[in-house]
Amino acid sequence: MPTETLKQFHQKAVLMSPEKMDRALKRMSHEVLERHESADDLVFLGIRRRGIPIAERMAGYIAVIDGGAEIPTGSIDIAFYRDDLAQIGPQPRVGETIIPGDISGKHVILTDDVLFTGRTVRSAMDAIMDFGRPASIQLAVLIDRGHRELPIRADYVGKNVPTSGREVVKVKLMEIDEAEIVLLGEMSE
Repeated sequence: MPTETLKQFHQKAVLMSPEKMDRALKRMSHEVLERHESADDLVFLGIRRRGIPIAERMAGYIAVIDGGAEIPTGSIDIAFYRDDLAQIGPQPRVGETIIPGDISGKHVILTDDVLFTGRTVRSAMDAIMDFGRPASIQLAVLIDRGHRELPIRADYVGKNVPTSGREVVKVKLMEIDEAEIVLLGEMSE
């Protein structure tokens, strides 16, 4: 039986402190409201895992900015929509998809922590279309690190970070990781 090697993350830089993360999410929330006349037709869907708290935070900021408007927020799991499903094994980790009502005719703000190749976003858009026909799907990401393999771009970006293909961006959120930071590093054995 082959021994599996454990890879370790070697930190090179702190890309965002908790304060910078919060500032970026607030700015992005303002940008969403600037693009839309009101929050009435907005729905936030976070891509599992770290996209969910980002969606919840942005919806909360918009509620405060827009005078208490309650923004429907949910989550989208892309496990069965991945184009590499056969490569990840016989039992993919499947999470819950929660769609907060009818999304037809709504402006869906899809959120994720890091935009890299674009394949996760493509999978998420396929999943969303199974639940209705939104007026638009817009993408909000905390970090855009480049290296796109598909013609996908974010509408709202917390920070653009040019990276090499070997580098890794790690986003840690209090709700999942009990820490709040964005790190740049490399994996090694």
